[in-house]
Amino acid sequence: MRKKVILGMSGGVDSSVSALLLKEAGYDVIGLFMKNWDEKDEFGVCTATEDANDARRVANQLGIPFYVINFEKEYWDRVFTYFLDEYKKGRTPNPDVMCNQEIKFNSFLDYALKLDADYIAMGHYAQVEKREGKYYLLRGKDRNKDQSYFLSRISQQALSRTLFPIGHLEKKEVREIAENNNLYTAKKKDSTGICFIGERDFDEFLDKYLLTKEGDIVDVDGNVLGKHKGLIHYTLGQRRGIGIGGIGTGEPWFVAGKNLKKNILYVAQGENHPALYSISLIGESPSWILGEAPIMPLKCTAKFRYRQDDIPVTVDMLENGNIHIGFDMPVKAVTPGQVAVLYQGEICLGGSIIKSIEPLDKKYEYLNRN
Repeated sequence: MRKKVILGMSGGVDSSVSALLLKEAGYDVIGLFMKNWDEKDEFGVCTATEDANDARRVANQLGIPFYVINFEKEYWDRVFTYFLDEYKKGRTPNPDVMCNQEIKFNSFLDYALKLDADYIAMGHYAQVEKREGKYYLLRGKDRNKDQSYFLSRISQQALSRTLFPIGHLEKKEVREIAENNNLYTAKKKDSTGICFIGERDFDEFLDKYLLTKEGDIVDVDGNVLGKHKGLIHYTLGQRRGIGIGGIGTGEPWFVAGKNLKKNILYVAQGENHPALYSISLIGESPSWILGEAPIMPLKCTAKFRYRQDDIPVTVDMLENGNIHIGFDMPVKAVTPGQVAVLYQGEICLGGSIIKSIEPLDKKYEYLNRN
C-alpha cells in the first residue's frame, strides 16, 4: 500500500518540484496550501490567493489532489502576536523560525495526521536522517539555500514524520527539473520577506500595528546627534536609514544599542567600532532537535542569523534553564530576539532565542540595558 504524504505547497518552484519528486517516488501525494495571512498589497491583490492558484495549477499538472486550509487564527495567536510582543520589548524577532515551530510542523502536522497521512513534506533545503532510532536534522546540500536555521526549533516527533524531497539538491537542479517537466512555476521568482509583510515597506507595516515615538539618537560618547523615528524601526548593526550621515569622520554610523526606558537609540561610527561586537550571549527557551540537551560544556558552531558563517562556540547550561554561548572570537551585531542555532558539522542540534549579549568592551554594557 502506498504511503500517503501531505505536502505543503506554497505556489513556488521548490514545493512544486517536491510534489513531482514525491509522485515519481511512488507516494500518494496530496497538496495543501496554508493560508496564514489575509491582506491585500498596494494594488488590492491578495498575494496568498495568487500563490494558492499557482500551487493549484501545478497540482492539476501533476494530477494530485489539492486543497487550501486556513491557519490565520493559529498564525495570529502563535506567531504574529509573538512578533509584535518581541518588538515591544525592543528585540528583533524571527517569525519564520516561529512559523515553522508553531504552524508548519505543529498545526499543519496535526491536521495531516487527522487525515491519516504517513508523512508531511515541505520544499525546504534541509535533510532528515534516521540513526539508531533518532531523527537528525541535517543542512541542505545547497549551502547558499540551506534552511536548517529556520527549522532549528521543530520537535523530534515532527521530524520523524517529515520528508524534505529537495534537500539533497542544488537550487539550479530544482529549477532544471521544473523546466524539464514544464511545471507552471518553473520560472517564478523566489519570494522574499516575511510572509505577512512580503515586499512592502517594513517600517510602514510596523507603524500600522505598534505605537512609535521619536527620541534622541546618541553616540556611544553621549553626544546627541539627531532624532530617531521610533526604536522598533532599528536593529543592532543596522547601517542604512539612521539619518545622520555626514557627521563626524565621514565613516558610516551603525546602531549599537537601544534603551527602551529612555527611548534612546545609541550609535557608533565605523564598521569595526568595539561597541558593535560581543563575546558571548545568554539564550532562553532552548529547543533541542533530539529532544534532550547534549552533554555540556559543548564545543560546536553557531549561527546568530541566517546566511552567517559558522562561529566556533562553547555552550554551557545555566541553572535557570537558559544557555550561555561563548564565542571563540568577537562577533558583530549579535541581536536579542534572533535565534542562536547550534551545529555539529552537518547536524543541526537546535536553537535558542537570544536574550542578552555580553559586549567585547565592558564599558558598553549600558547600551542594551532596559
